Amino acid sequence: MSANEIARLISLAADGDNEAFKKLYVKTARGVYAFLRTYFHNHFDTEDAVQTVYLKIKQNADKFKPRTNGRAWILQIAKNHALDVLRKERYDRPLEDAHAVSVDDTHSDGTVISVMQKVLSEEEQRIVTLHVLWGYKHREIAEIMEMPTGTVTSKYKRSVEKLKNALKEVR
Repeated sequence: MSANEIARLISLAADGDNEAFKKLYVKTARGVYAFLRTYFHNHFDTEDAVQTVYLKIKQNADKFKPRTNGRAWILQIAKNHALDVLRKERYDRPLEDAHAVSVDDTHSDGTVISVMQKVLSEEEQRIVTLHVLWGYKHREIAEIMEMPTGTVTSKYKRSVEKLKNALKEVR
């Protein structure tokens, strides 16, 4: 789904069109899930975050500017929510529990996402997710992640190689 179509659906949802919001959710939730999974590393926390993000989208749709990139707007809400949750978690948890949830604790179902979590860094996971699921170009990812385009390109290529090798082992 194009950024323009996403922007159109957000604008319609801002006007109270629940069908447009439902379509927005159906078309973008999978990508939001994959993006948030790079922050939360487990299905349950990620699912909770996705639901909260869409509530925030619904509540703030009237603040969306129609000329804004809809995908970027949604991902910014998702990123802000993830960072808020993780920041709060860091202060609410005893220090010895801060890293209690690890990739090894996640559901190991052989899916690409679980393989990504095992072989890629969080940064690499975000780059792959933004490029593959959201369709961002490397220069756009570089802007979002505040790094040089060449770095994004090389990290993406290395990540794809790591994934290919890991997926061969799974099969």
